[in-house]
Amino acid sequence: MHRDEIETILKLCTPLPDCEITIEANPENSSLDYFQALKKMGITRMSFGVQSLDDRSLTILGRSHSAKEAKNAIGMARLAGIENISIDLMYDLPEQDEDSWSYTLDQIQDLPIQHISLYNLTIEPHTSFYKRKLRLPRPDTSLRLLSKAIKTFEALGFERYEISAFAKPGFRSKHNLGYWMFRPFLGFGPSAFSYWHGERFQNTPNIQRYLKALREDKSPVHFRETLSFPHNLKEQIAVGLRLSSGCMIPEKTPQETRDTLTMLQEKGFLAQNDQIVQLTEKGKLFYDTVAAEIV
Repeated sequence: MHRDEIETILKLCTPLPDCEITIEANPENSSLDYFQALKKMGITRMSFGVQSLDDRSLTILGRSHSAKEAKNAIGMARLAGIENISIDLMYDLPEQDEDSWSYTLDQIQDLPIQHISLYNLTIEPHTSFYKRKLRLPRPDTSLRLLSKAIKTFEALGFERYEISAFAKPGFRSKHNLGYWMFRPFLGFGPSAFSYWHGERFQNTPNIQRYLKALREDKSPVHFRETLSFPHNLKEQIAVGLRLSSGCMIPEKTPQETRDTLTMLQEKGFLAQNDQIVQLTEKGKLFYDTVAAEIV
């Protein structure tokens, strides 16, 4: 998106007092002038899709930037005066081993960043990655990669406040916290999701249909869903468990769901303190299983 378009959108949204405004940037399309312009517009947070600081892994992923370009972009954003910088990192990459992962992690301490989102690569069927039949790390190796990342981030002062998110004090992502705490939000653009007045809806992913609907003053929404009780409550618990602080068990929680939570505690996935339930370290490794049981 061109900087003039970004500025137009921000002007339409003003005033935005004490608001966290994040923009994502590609390392290969970065410049000091661009970041200075974003800072002047009111951008307060940058997010870079770094993925890896090992050029071999970046090549396998098909990324068009190098590790050097990623580090330079982050440095320029900080030089422009943007003091809240987040990066995305991925593990379980094809051909990745512990030495490769350590090479990336060892460089984190030199980056002026305040937030890290950590994901493991999942290869879906019928994708180009799937057809290439690349070798992925074994489950035991994957666990070591994750454990090393967590220890590295925590030693550098990053708190794991959500399963896949780490932040230095005062730099938790306000936007992402909204997702996990069921705060209403609106999404604009093709494929964008929104959650408003208890309803979840999504815009059409087809950009031509999206633009046609707007030109004709019609809604671009192609999917709507409102969860009824107790499904909405179950989802609220499952999503809230992503936070390290856990979530409150609502008073209206059905006995069936309470029994499920008790079963998950007995299996060592959950811990409960009064009405607050949290994932254990074991539970964090098997969150998808926990969520599926609850929902």
